[in-house]
Amino acid sequence: MPMTEQATGAHHPQPRPRSGGQSAPEHVTGAQSLIRSLEEVGADTVFGIPGGAILPAYDPLMDSGKVRHVLVRHEQGAGHAATGYAQATGRVGVCMATSGPGATNLVTPIADAHMDSVPLVAITGQVASKAIGTDAFQEADIVGITMPITKHNFLVTKAEDIPQVIAQAFHIASTGRPGPVLVDIAKDALQAKTTFSWPPTMDLPGYRPVTKPHAKQIREAAKLITSAKRPVLYVGGGVIKAKATAELKVLAELTGAPVTTTLMALGAFPDSHPLHVGMPGMHGAVSAVTALQKADLIVALGARFDDRVTGKLDSFAPFAKIVHADIDPAEIGKNREADVPIVGDAREVIADLIQAVQKEHSEGNRGDYTAWWKDLSRWRDTYPLGYDQPEDGSLSPQQVIERIGRLAPEGTIFAAGVGQHQMWAAHFIQYEKPATWLNSGGAGTMGYAVPAAMGAKAGAPGQAVWAIDGDGCFQMTNQELTTCALNNIPIKVAVINNGALGMVRQWQTLFYNQRYSNTVLHSGPDDVNPQARGTRVPDFVKLSEAMGCYAIRCEDPADLDKVIEEANSINDRPVVVDFIVHEDAMVWPMVAAGTSNDEIMAARDVRPDFGDSEDD
Repeated sequence: MPMTEQATGAHHPQPRPRSGGQSAPEHVTGAQSLIRSLEEVGADTVFGIPGGAILPAYDPLMDSGKVRHVLVRHEQGAGHAATGYAQATGRVGVCMATSGPGATNLVTPIADAHMDSVPLVAITGQVASKAIGTDAFQEADIVGITMPITKHNFLVTKAEDIPQVIAQAFHIASTGRPGPVLVDIAKDALQAKTTFSWPPTMDLPGYRPVTKPHAKQIREAAKLITSAKRPVLYVGGGVIKAKATAELKVLAELTGAPVTTTLMALGAFPDSHPLHVGMPGMHGAVSAVTALQKADLIVALGARFDDRVTGKLDSFAPFAKIVHADIDPAEIGKNREADVPIVGDAREVIADLIQAVQKEHSEGNRGDYTAWWKDLSRWRDTYPLGYDQPEDGSLSPQQVIERIGRLAPEGTIFAAGVGQHQMWAAHFIQYEKPATWLNSGGAGTMGYAVPAAMGAKAGAPGQAVWAIDGDGCFQMTNQELTTCALNNIPIKVAVINNGALGMVRQWQTLFYNQRYSNTVLHSGPDDVNPQARGTRVPDFVKLSEAMGCYAIRCEDPADLDKVIEEANSINDRPVVVDFIVHEDAMVWPMVAAGTSNDEIMAARDVRPDFGDSEDD
């Protein structure tokens, strides 16, 4: 089975025995061996649902004093919870499901973790080895199905192979560019008798992630930084995964270059820092998008030149040379050719860049960015992020999210669904520290927020966790609130309820002549159910209460702070707040899909004036 190494993250040591030496062989079943292996690699939480093929594993799981199992209500919830756990803690998230539909329900969260480079191990039961390929009851070729969306996957048909496969799975998931690994175990392998000893032999020929960057490339990058007039540090999620945020701050302050953090990198560099010019991309800050467009040097650190950042690729950053540092060599040059490619772990790359830039400075080579900062400051001051209050006195969704951010306890983790509320949460909450912003960036998975928040709270019980969700996303996975209520996982959920699939509706407003085809959520065609007119279907307060949550509705701006403070004060159960907000609010700035970043609109019908003649 081919195994490729794919991009940005920290190098973690392979699993080690807790005792410090080889353990004595134990006579166990394959299922007991699986649970013992999970204990040895340090897994403390597993999200899952039992079923026929995986059932043998659930019996010894009941006796484990080290591994907590959280019984979710849908396997998709298990996968997103494992992802939220991993993003909040930096450890490998673990989910478990049975064969067939149980395993296929994990496909979306596995794809999500793959796009966002999240360390995840998904364990699935499979039909007995002799029945594989016969279309047996609840059989699905989950190894074949997930091969394009995993970093690696395993099919285990022999009980004696389980410890080695689990050790390798955790090692692969957490080293190099992190990612999801699937372990599919045949039912007879779980039932068979075997021996267990730890640690197993690691046998991964060809898997050698390069973490140390090449010194010559580092020197070249440092020379470009100190000779550039308009540099930008373009920071991606890999910097957070590599735990390189402290080094990034040193590099930024050493160079004085502006920093832009992608959607996946919010919190990698403090939003409040004077060198921060915002988030780039389709809905990025004007200052960040324009900085990249006008730059003469872009230093990409753990970022992948995603289409949401670049817009129309052939018009992206036309004046810029590119330094591209990534742990995945496949990312370098994939979308934009790099003048200086650097393969390595972001933490080691940035640490070496600091030394190389210091050496340049000691030799009298120091960049002068005075004119550049004059432009950047003008763009930042002229086109700040903002919003208008609705004229009818209703709640502004941006204000709701802004106040949640302001009133949240220090260290709160925010998880967002996908759509308008996701972009507003990125814009109007300040992120000062890494691992406090969780979202589905690459896949854009609706339904991510509630289970991801659940996983984050399970992994970081001492931190407050707010899920910022839309009413469309919320209706996909809200059943996991029952899981939270029954497992003492007291998350808080803000439902930004505009009665519509908001981002799709925004596009229909702007590009489809306000023809709102199938984006209204709060009512159906009038002639279908006249009795339902004027009612809330569903009523999120009643629904949340039925799932064991404390629920509040907020419609009046005058009640906003009081309601948020009430939600913050309740910590013995999940809290859901149904915020009824104005339906016509839009996300700005915006670069229309397929267009150049030069065509960014600061607001509707507001095209920024960059004074191009004086800039270029």
